[in-house]
Amino acid sequence: MRVDTLDTMHILIINFNLNDITRAEYETVCAEVAPEFAAIPGLISKKWLANEVTNTYGGVYLFESEKAMHDYQQSELFKSVAGNPGFVNASATPFEMLAGPSKVTGVA
Repeated sequence: MRVDTLDTMHILIINFNLNDITRAEYETVCAEVAPEFAAIPGLISKKWLANEVTNTYGGVYLFESEKAMHDYQQSELFKSVAGNPGFVNASATPFEMLAGPSKVTGVA
């Protein structure tokens, strides 16, 4: 990753609750679809989230640009996740990454 890329990165945080599926079933599906997420253009990384106590799951996506983030939000993959009946109370919150302090704390 080039250092100047840090100045344009965007983050998308997605959260939802599981509906009529267990965590084990969810993790099986995650393992199956992970390669599809790895192939998203402009996606630098996705961190998969789980909090079984609060039934909150999701992901933190780091994109190389705002355009890449928006392109993902318009993709069939995003729509298939958003429309999955196993996920309820979904939210998707975009953020611009603050490059200066992020460089200090080791994003690269």
